[in-house]
Amino acid sequence: MTSTVTHTVTCSDSEPTEFILPDFFSNCRYPMRLNSHHDQVSYASDQWARSEANLPESKALKYSTLLRPAYFASSCYPDADAFHLRVCADFLGWTFIIDDWLELDKFEVNDALEIRDCCISAFRDPVNFQTENHIAKLCKSFFSRFKETAGPGCTERFIQRMELWYTSAAKEMDSRAKGYVYDVESYIELRRDLSGCKPCFSFIEFACRIDLPDEVISHPVIIALEEATNDFVAWSNDIFSYNMEQSNHSTRNLVYILMVKQGLDLQGAIDYCGRLCDICVQRFEKNRAILPSWGEEVDKNVAIYVQGLQNWIAGSVQWSFESTRYFGKDGHIVKRNRIVKLSPKRPF
Repeated sequence: MTSTVTHTVTCSDSEPTEFILPDFFSNCRYPMRLNSHHDQVSYASDQWARSEANLPESKALKYSTLLRPAYFASSCYPDADAFHLRVCADFLGWTFIIDDWLELDKFEVNDALEIRDCCISAFRDPVNFQTENHIAKLCKSFFSRFKETAGPGCTERFIQRMELWYTSAAKEMDSRAKGYVYDVESYIELRRDLSGCKPCFSFIEFACRIDLPDEVISHPVIIALEEATNDFVAWSNDIFSYNMEQSNHSTRNLVYILMVKQGLDLQGAIDYCGRLCDICVQRFEKNRAILPSWGEEVDKNVAIYVQGLQNWIAGSVQWSFESTRYFGKDGHIVKRNRIVKLSPKRPF
């Protein structure tokens, strides 16, 4: 994803005004696909968020047009039927809602831990657990439908992975409040839980109606495939979101950390992240080539799961340009010329 480019990054007083994206589409050749049930699920999921999440009109509009969770789900779970795709879309929409909620400065670590306890209780018993918390009510809504068809292994893995996410979110909130800037190694370790990819991988099993044995999920090759996918999604997202985050003075981004901790300029840090994404794809293919056998029936389901991980690599990139979250209305232009103009920093 780091092909030679001829663009010149213009600077004023040594400060960059733009940067060039890695060439994701030329070098990552996994097909970009979209679930055929996208349109009907998009409408239903948008209505769900408006009613169940009690979103005001401004946030409801942002949810449906800026974040486009149903498009995200349709890109990452392209083979799901309408019922399963709808649950995937509602779950991804919920992650956007809670992520924005936890970003608010008025919330502290204890608030995140309180929400964690409430949501985990909702996941454990979505039918009988009672709560007035809007975030947990959304959990009850989508997870009660998840449990209708999800296997016990898939269900338990999702809950455990969500606990990891909440713990990492609380840790990040604490470090943000203290003004702590991670080094590269500690940020990479945190990001693997904070990216939210791990619970999304449980939704691959759900969407495809499979429930892999624990011995498969815990195998080093499967773990390596998941980690390569997780890293690709995280590092590419840090590239895509950098402009938005630098405008908001955020330091929670690998591009920023590489500039601070390794002395790279902006384009150098972007290129470095692009090389990491290249390596992720290489790691993925290397491990796919050495998958062991667990017998014909299990191997069939493993192949479906690995294909689902590949879909996440391609789908996350596709959604990043099709939503307006990172590039506004210029997504198709940026996709073509790969030039991102830096936004001015917002006042503190």
